[in-house]
Amino acid sequence: MTFASIEFLFYFFPLFLASYFSAKSITTRNTIFLAFSLVFYSAGYTPHILILLASVAINFLLARAIDDRDGAPRQRLLVYGVAFNLLLLGIFKYTGFLVENLNGLIEPLGASLPLPRISLPLGISFYSFHAISYLADIYKRKVRANRDPAQFALYMCMFPQLVAGPIVRYATVAKQLSQRRTTMGRFSAGARLFVIGLAWKVLIADEVARLADGVFDTTTHPTFVEAWLGLYAYTVQIYFDFAGYSTMAVGLGVMVGFVLPRNFRVPYTAHSITDFWRRWHMSLSAFLRDYLYIPLGGNRRGELRTYLNLSAVFLLCGLWHGASWNFVIWGAHHGAFLIIERAFLGRWLKRAPGVMAHLYTVLAVMLGWVWFRADSLGGAMDMFSGLIGLHGFSRASLALGFGLTPLAIAALVVGGFIGFFRWPRWRALAGQGAFATVADYVFIAVLMLASVAWVGGTTATPFLYYRF
Repeated sequence: MTFASIEFLFYFFPLFLASYFSAKSITTRNTIFLAFSLVFYSAGYTPHILILLASVAINFLLARAIDDRDGAPRQRLLVYGVAFNLLLLGIFKYTGFLVENLNGLIEPLGASLPLPRISLPLGISFYSFHAISYLADIYKRKVRANRDPAQFALYMCMFPQLVAGPIVRYATVAKQLSQRRTTMGRFSAGARLFVIGLAWKVLIADEVARLADGVFDTTTHPTFVEAWLGLYAYTVQIYFDFAGYSTMAVGLGVMVGFVLPRNFRVPYTAHSITDFWRRWHMSLSAFLRDYLYIPLGGNRRGELRTYLNLSAVFLLCGLWHGASWNFVIWGAHHGAFLIIERAFLGRWLKRAPGVMAHLYTVLAVMLGWVWFRADSLGGAMDMFSGLIGLHGFSRASLALGFGLTPLAIAALVVGGFIGFFRWPRWRALAGQGAFATVADYVFIAVLMLASVAWVGGTTATPFLYYRF
């Protein structure tokens, strides 16, 4: 089940809202929210809910133990807690990757290990990071451990952000777990965000996905035009798919009284890779900064140590996204640009014309997406060869073979228009006056109707970050 599916939009979510708002007390609403969250999660693959519940129970007990102790015992418990969450993540996400690489070393010696068949639990990368941040903040005395198991379980399992973020710090929602207000104004604002995110997903991301998939998955030796068109399509797809999910998650939270952190701030308008990471997947960037980069020393121990810290953080950032060398290289790609900008390029970017800085950033990000999207190192190199024209310029069958339909063209244009440029809000939609209010409601209603029509006429497509 996804936010952009018939099952969610027409059955699950209306039933959840009716049940939630029929309850009067926060305790009952929390129980209903938790129950629906577990149902939502189990719809993916029911046995995986046992792993989620085990994580919730163990982290709940560890957090209380850390909160109740002082000195060395607290530190040991924190180490145990972090190790448990990383081990859980490692077993289910990286065992196959490790065995594959180990086999590459021992197969020349005539030995090999069987590849384990371990399915990846939905959202394990996200809820493991939730737990780590929770334990670390308790250790640092930033928050107190929650003594109510139902409230803590809701924090960990809340379905809007459970399977693909944003990564929510416990301090962000601590008070809201026990007291929160829901008003028609907030519900309306949340519904507006939800509709915008849904439109981004189904009207833009899903429409350009066929073009991106056609070039990356079914094309051998793409030409110059095919490679750049496929890469541009994926650049649009991944932003509007992931930002669409995050916007829907935040909107769902607001509708029921929770304020979740913003995860994107028009990242393709950045004028440097440094600025890009202040705008892209901001909850992950903040997590890596606070729980990895700063503990490693940050930028406080000289330039060389800073560069090493940046390299380590982004190699791990790449590996967090997936058990593949392509993801590691993608992380190294961004880490290298951050180091280069810090060393000397950043000064030039500040003085350069905005258009040049913007073009440099978009190009660097797009080239990084090749590693992120390609299924193998060979596939990535094939795309890079196409991008520099080694496979020719174009093919006559391009429009017919790769899903370049009128709808896809419109989605590419609209996605580029609103994703890559900063636009001031039109005066008519600035939120002042009756006309602005009516225009806004009409606009959202049209988006909703169009999105629902698209959902009803196509097969639901999982969000890209569901597999991370």
